[in-house]
Order: sequence, then C-alpha cells, then structure tokens
Amino acid sequence: MKKTVLVACGAGIATSTVVCERVENLLKDNGINAEVVQCKIAEVASRQDGADLIVSTTILPTTYNIPALTATAYITGIGMEALDQKIIDHLK
Repeated sequence: MKKTVLVACGAGIATSTVVCERVENLLKDNGINAEVVQCKIAEVASRQDGADLIVSTTILPTTYNIPALTATAYITGIGMEALDQKIIDHLK
C-alpha cells in the first residue's frame, strides 16, 4: 500500500525542498512505496487526512492525528541517521 508523507516548512519552499529530496531518496533506497508531498506548515492540518506521517522543518503549532517528526537533523546535519530510522520505522 502506498504511503503519504507530508513535508512541511514555514513557506513550503526552501527547507522543505531539501527535506523532500532527502525523504524521497530514503524511501526509495529502503523500498518504501510513498508519495512525498511538500507543503506549508499552515496547510498540514487540512492535508493530514490520508497521510501517514508529517516531517516538519519547523516547530509544529499543534498536535495532529498522525505521527509527526521534526526534521532539524536534515538542516543541521546532526542526527540524520537517527531521523532516517524513525521515518522508516513509522512507514514500515
């Protein structure tokens, strides 16, 4: 079954683009069939239905009905492998 991952940042442009590429490659390399959707953090609440995971580059303003991870590691370069594993674990 195809999974859906929402990748969100403040504007839905810069940092989420970097994270989208990282997540897409991670999922492909691990044989996980998923669609990665880039959006603004303000859009997450309305897009969470049908999604399986949120990966955000910013502080999440609320709680959601699906798991959410902060992708700071992909921006700083510290803890990337641990975040990779968390994403894989949530989608397997």
